[in-house]
Amino acid sequence: MRDWVALNMTPGIGPRAAAKLLERFGSAAAVYRATRAELEKVRLLPEAVDSIIARDTHDRAEGEIEAVRKLGGDILILDDGVYPALLREIYDPPITLYVKGAWSECLDQPCVAIVGSRRCSTYGQNSASMLARDLAQRGMTIVSGFARGIDAAAHRGAIEGGGRTVAVVGTGIDQVYPRDHKKLADEVLASGGAIVSQFPLTTPPVSENFPYRNRIISGLSLGVIVVEAAENSGSLITARLAIEQNREVFAVPGNITSRNSFGTNYLIKGAGAKLIQQWQDVAAELPPQIAAKLLPPPLGHVGDKKKETSLADQLSFVPQGLTGFEQSVFKLLSPDNPAHIDKLVNQSRLAIPDLTAALLTLEMRDLVRALPGKCFVRKM
Repeated sequence: MRDWVALNMTPGIGPRAAAKLLERFGSAAAVYRATRAELEKVRLLPEAVDSIIARDTHDRAEGEIEAVRKLGGDILILDDGVYPALLREIYDPPITLYVKGAWSECLDQPCVAIVGSRRCSTYGQNSASMLARDLAQRGMTIVSGFARGIDAAAHRGAIEGGGRTVAVVGTGIDQVYPRDHKKLADEVLASGGAIVSQFPLTTPPVSENFPYRNRIISGLSLGVIVVEAAENSGSLITARLAIEQNREVFAVPGNITSRNSFGTNYLIKGAGAKLIQQWQDVAAELPPQIAAKLLPPPLGHVGDKKKETSLADQLSFVPQGLTGFEQSVFKLLSPDNPAHIDKLVNQSRLAIPDLTAALLTLEMRDLVRALPGKCFVRKM
């Protein structure tokens, strides 16, 4: 491990330079056995070659490993069997990964990233929290970048849903940035989540670190959900990296007059992102074996055997995540007998604005279909 940690700490050796060295020499140990002439053929910075030849980061690496252990963390190296398989597949995976918390349990589950603007709207914050909560409740690990705004809402939504979340940071795992996220960091760990970084301990939050962090966010995940993103934002960088890494990209549509919606609407319009409104939209695009575990089976089917489902069974089914008004209206509807809106007003005893809002939400969640003549039926 010492050679890997030392190489990661070498000045002038970033992920791409490390990838070139490993491609040429095969392992970190072999890099340190190379001659100056062999290293210079890789076209490294002169100070990087000098550092490798002098092995001047090896003593620091020993202290680094000990300090991480005292912190309660671990360091994963690229040729470990426990290194995240999805992350290893990307073009330039970090050669070391600093982790703290229940990282193994988190990364053994399917992961989905949720990212977006630091200066988000209430709509964006609520959307991120809802999606994170609903996906986490169904066993997905929520990955995000621990920034203010959408990232924080995603972490908190996963925690509220009783699930796991991974915070990928652009600092050392011994740092908390932003500083006012100290309580959130504690909550991530206390809820069975993890904090992950490629950077050595004490690394400060400098701007050039965050694109490196973004590729880890997408690299750990099956797909990336962008909730709000301004033009030229870090979230769009994460989406671009996800596309390059052959990951799914999802986007929550936004107000066309809002600057924070430029990125998400652009992804939908011009970059092939999947427009999503609810967790089922995400699940449907995941690998079939994962989607099958998340999505409920079709009514009338158990495994491969068909069976008749009674109308009473269908009417007793109520999806999760509905408000009280939405549940009341859903229960009044049938898959077979259209109900006119006037009948629903009388039966529900809701004010017309509340009833129409509930029906609109049910339609957006693909639970209800509107028919001509102001009639409505269930879709399940």
